[in-house]
Amino acid sequence: MPSTNKRPISVTILGCIFLATGIIGSIFHATELKAPGSARYDAAWALLISLVAVVCGIYLLRRSDWARWVAVAWLAFHVILSLHSRQALLIHSALLLGFAYLLFRPAARAYFRAAQTEGR
Repeated sequence: MPSTNKRPISVTILGCIFLATGIIGSIFHATELKAPGSARYDAAWALLISLVAVVCGIYLLRRSDWARWVAVAWLAFHVILSLHSRQALLIHSALLLGFAYLLFRPAARAYFRAAQTEGR
């Protein structure tokens, strides 16, 4: 079994993916805040969801167990949002399954569990 003190590469990669996705989404949606009417409201919600991805990425890298649950919930939310398109639904569902597998496989569980027992 790998050392529980060393972050699995999968957690590092997923944390960076969440960070990049959140930062890019935040920049994109922040520019939409100037839109009139309900489009501004939608952009504000999208910006908030993008910021959640940034927080998930940061806290995955900081070894916070709750962040992997929020990350999976974030992806599940995107599966629901993509119900309008079969292609988007398939892509988001595959991402959800793949990310959940990587975040909850034994090495990742041990890594996050060790942080809890260390009192972090």
